[in-house]
Amino acid sequence: MRNIFESYAESPKFIRTTLWKIWHNYLVSRDSEFEIKCMNYGDADTDENLKLLELKKEDESERYCLKLYHQNVVGNELEGKDLLEVGCGRGGGASYISRYFHPKSYIGLDLSKKTVKFCNAHYKVPGLTFVQGKAEELPFEDCTFNAIINVESSRGYSDMDSFLSEVHRVLNPNGHLLFSDMRTKEGNEILKERFKNAHLKISKEKNILPNVLKALKIDSERREKLILKKAPRFLHKSASEFSGLIGTERYRLFEDGVMNYYHYTLQKMD
Repeated sequence: MRNIFESYAESPKFIRTTLWKIWHNYLVSRDSEFEIKCMNYGDADTDENLKLLELKKEDESERYCLKLYHQNVVGNELEGKDLLEVGCGRGGGASYISRYFHPKSYIGLDLSKKTVKFCNAHYKVPGLTFVQGKAEELPFEDCTFNAIINVESSRGYSDMDSFLSEVHRVLNPNGHLLFSDMRTKEGNEILKERFKNAHLKISKEKNILPNVLKALKIDSERREKLILKKAPRFLHKSASEFSGLIGTERYRLFEDGVMNYYHYTLQKMD
């Protein structure tokens, strides 16, 4: 029988959510040096565009992961706005957007209490806070946020329709959902129908799979070194699958075009 982590891409949502929580909680105890701030697959569109993204020295090690966040929000006016990230994970993207785009406030929401506690202890950025909560039951009042960021998190949700309904509820009129995640081509068609049903109008749609594959190739050595350093031997294979290293099932699904990676900018409609 295959390791359950190896078949993660094909697992039921409740299994993916459980494994995600185990992995993130494990990192809280193992990454005391805070070397892992982001856990997405990254973006590397062209060398020219990468040079345009000027990062501070402390952010360079996770350039490709941060580039994915950058591509998710660039072109949207975020300065002075109230933002929410659903599924913030290790908080690296939340910190990046807060420091580089200067929103009025930024709340990172995550399902894991340990991860939220970790992020609140490690990030000291004005206006940035982290809270625990479910994507399908957002603990906020109606019309609270100008934009919601959702990066590589939605495939683990137990009820995507409930999440999108909650997004619509807590967004201000004409607010935006800035969304990036993986789907099969068939799954993406279902996703677009769900956006429509939730009264979220697509302003931008792009399959960024080539960018993600390139980032995984470039960043594979760094990711592998971190796995060898942070994870016990019995978890190396599992962690490699989560990280999409070259040769893993997840990487092959991307390489073969079975799994794609989509970016959407959506606007709340009445």
